[in-house]
Amino acid sequence: MVEELVGVVAAVGAGALVYVASAARVVKQYERGVVFRLGRLHGDVRRPGFNLVVPAVDRMRKVNLQIVTMPIPAQEGITRDNVTVRVDAVVYFKVVDPAAAIVNVEDYRFAVSQMAQTSLRSIIGKSELDDLLSNREKLNQGLELMIDSPAVEWGVTIDRVEIKDVSLPDTMKRSMARQAEADRERRARLINADAEYQASKKLAQAARQMADTPSALQLRLLQTVMAVAAEKNSTLVLPIPVELLRFLERGQQPPAQSPGHAGAAEQAEIAEGAVDRTEQAEEAMEQLRRAVEQ
Repeated sequence: MVEELVGVVAAVGAGALVYVASAARVVKQYERGVVFRLGRLHGDVRRPGFNLVVPAVDRMRKVNLQIVTMPIPAQEGITRDNVTVRVDAVVYFKVVDPAAAIVNVEDYRFAVSQMAQTSLRSIIGKSELDDLLSNREKLNQGLELMIDSPAVEWGVTIDRVEIKDVSLPDTMKRSMARQAEADRERRARLINADAEYQASKKLAQAARQMADTPSALQLRLLQTVMAVAAEKNSTLVLPIPVELLRFLERGQQPPAQSPGHAGAAEQAEIAEGAVDRTEQAEEAMEQLRRAVEQ
């Protein structure tokens, strides 16, 4: 009798273990469980942890609530300014209503992918090339709204949409390169013209200043000669003013004899002045020679 009772208890325990093993379901922290009892949605969404269902009656489907990163294949389209481009993007979305994601749509991943491709083509046709290249933030927001509107009914929310790359034809790339080069050249010419204008104003001021003081021009000439001669790797051709040559010529001429009109004192003064001019000319030539040698 006791053995039969022990056998019954063991059989009941084994059956209970089999029932628990077939009814037990473990839902992970990032998942939610949707239970269907005889084909109908039953109860609330099961929370993470250990859950029991009725074997052969209930069927549980687990839904991942993590953010899904889905790349959008490159879509080719024509922009509003008639330029053919290829644009690819990436969509970040997650499930917020597990029951709606299972009941309202057959495959929410495939649905989001197709909606993203359609919306991307639409946004290409509504935008210009400059917007695709420089105003992507606004296009991303518009693309996110276009995808998110129907996705709400599927229990899915769009977290972010980013345009990754915009591929242009080779002819358009060359045209844009020429345009950028022309713009840089225009700015370079404007900068050079502005620099020439400012330099001309400064030179005009310097010329007026030197006109008031003629000796400043000679000092500037000597400074230029010294700067050029410091390199010692070039031949210097120094222009000599005509006035200096005339001065030297007058200094080397003998004093004119005027008998009967000039006395001995006057002739002596003329001769002394000629000697002084000769000495001054020689001193000036010596200064020029030293400047050139330096």
